[in-house]
Amino acid sequence: MANMNLYSRGDKVFVAANMFLVGLFTLSTLYPFIYIAAVSFSSGFQAAAGNVVIVPLDFTWAAYERVLSDNEFWRSYGNTFIYTIGGTIMSLLIIIPGSYALSRPHLKGRRFFNLMVAFTMWFNAGMIPFFLNMRDLGLLDSYFGIIIGFAVNGFNIILLRNFFEGIPESFEEAARMDGANDFQVLWKVYVPLSKPAIATITLFCLVSRWNGFFWAMILLKDEEKLPLQVYLRRIIVELTGDEEFTAAAMSAAFSVQTVTAAIIVCSIIPVLIVYPFIQKYFNKGILLGGVKE
Repeated sequence: MANMNLYSRGDKVFVAANMFLVGLFTLSTLYPFIYIAAVSFSSGFQAAAGNVVIVPLDFTWAAYERVLSDNEFWRSYGNTFIYTIGGTIMSLLIIIPGSYALSRPHLKGRRFFNLMVAFTMWFNAGMIPFFLNMRDLGLLDSYFGIIIGFAVNGFNIILLRNFFEGIPESFEEAARMDGANDFQVLWKVYVPLSKPAIATITLFCLVSRWNGFFWAMILLKDEEKLPLQVYLRRIIVELTGDEEFTAAAMSAAFSVQTVTAAIIVCSIIPVLIVYPFIQKYFNKGILLGGVKE
């Protein structure tokens, strides 16, 4: 940090105010995580009474014991990994070649295709036509339907396309002189040079797939195929009206709030583990892919 003695009094006030606001913003973003973790480790009575603020009260593992002993939790957790990993791989296999094709100036109809991709960012057919389309394609109540049905996002394609367009053409020309075809140029030249943008797209796809809820709830009927987010909703709905569960909560062991918080904590752990490995690429990927020269 620069020597504060070099700043005027007004500059010092400005820096102090900025630091205070940044600290306040940081606390505001961290507090939901702290609160959820505190509730998950608190007794059901304290959570239901709304006494938990920052630290756990009447510390207990009861909520986690209730969640981790449920076979449906582990099944839905595994399903979420299938949808997340399979869906992300499927998205990348479509987005990367598609973005590369749209970035090539010699592509016939390039302007039209780019317009159609951008069009999908603002307009879509609607819920009912989409559901009917999935039904007619035989993709209802299937793993593959969730994986392929949401594989492409127009924003991700445009972001990666802009990044590809920013790579100097001299790299491609050199590869062409060595006899490389389009596929070799893409996988051996453009993909290695686009790690920041691809990492950013990967993070977007991972988070979107991991948090997928609404369409999974609509399209999936088999309980053995439900993801974690739908399981969480069912737990909240069913346990709230469960008299036996309510009686257990009154005994101060756990409650709907603590069980829900425990599931949320378990659900965000994989994202928190993956994010630090991708974060270093994130800012660069957004900056270079989001600006079109």
